[in-house]
Amino acid sequence: MDNSRYYLGFSRVNGIGPARLDRLIERCGSIEAAWHASAAELATAGLEPKLIAALAATRHSLDLDRELEHARRAGITLISREHPAYPAALRHIPSPPPLLYVRGTLADVDSWSVAVVGTRQPTTYGREAARPLAAGLAEAGITVVSGLALGIDAIAHTAALDAGGRTLAVLPCGANLVYPERHGALASRIATSGALISEFPPDTRPTPQLFPVRNRLISGLVRGVLVVEAGARSGALITVDYALEQGRDVFAVPGPIFSPRSEGTNRLIRDGAGLVTCAADILEALNLSVAASQQEVRTALPDDPTEAALLALVGYEPLHIDDLLHRTTIPIGEVSATLSVLELKGLVRQCAPMQYVLAH
Repeated sequence: MDNSRYYLGFSRVNGIGPARLDRLIERCGSIEAAWHASAAELATAGLEPKLIAALAATRHSLDLDRELEHARRAGITLISREHPAYPAALRHIPSPPPLLYVRGTLADVDSWSVAVVGTRQPTTYGREAARPLAAGLAEAGITVVSGLALGIDAIAHTAALDAGGRTLAVLPCGANLVYPERHGALASRIATSGALISEFPPDTRPTPQLFPVRNRLISGLVRGVLVVEAGARSGALITVDYALEQGRDVFAVPGPIFSPRSEGTNRLIRDGAGLVTCAADILEALNLSVAASQQEVRTALPDDPTEAALLALVGYEPLHIDDLLHRTTIPIGEVSATLSVLELKGLVRQCAPMQYVLAH
């Protein structure tokens, strides 16, 4: 059952964020039960009187069917955490967004993604560095993620598109809006070769407090974050803070020591961020050098029952091939061959000789 309508309903209630919603679902048994819960049940679930009143008012005034139709007419797809299309990387961050609003298409290949962010007022050096880096990532089969902002963000999106790659733009507003408005044409290109993503309901206007929330989503979607150019107080550094909390790798482009717009990136490198001069630096550090070939193999080799059976046995804890053999009746030769195929597809990897874990 698609419960997106109820997630949409809760997204319209101010004060009920991911953490509170998780507690409600746990206590009520389901998102649908939480939406229909009585005031007494909501209080038992730990919701404060003010929020109970806000939820009651929203349920009374909100027509969920009309909201769903409004999103559909805007070309927006609703993807809840229960949906198979919900990005796997995002699912594992603390308090992941309960619902994503997507204009465009999310794809399996987006699991190979890197964020490219930076200042809204880049120097010539920053612009000239951002273009080949984003293009190089896109040409290698990496999805470039950014925030559609002026400056480095827009350069990264455009370079990825011009290179024939995919790019995702995470918005600080509803997915039916564009911010800044001057990027309307760029947003349309992104929606046809990637997606515009928001965790805010349609028609939500951008406000200062929504930008850090957007940055948390950018880092949550990717394997690593590259900062091209950023001053000491750049918003890109907020994305870095979230990336570190979420266990993502951080990279930075070194800049002139006399440039204020390189102060943030140079400090990141001093504090341990990976120094980047070309896309290959990131691909090697994240073991993404074979991303394009893995994507081709994943497409070329369809899943079969043996692949599915072995994949179901592999988890995030190392599993030796001998343990796999004990848990299945598949012949050893077929197990070895199938594991090799799954490695080529980027679904499993060897963390030690003959020991396998899920790749992501």
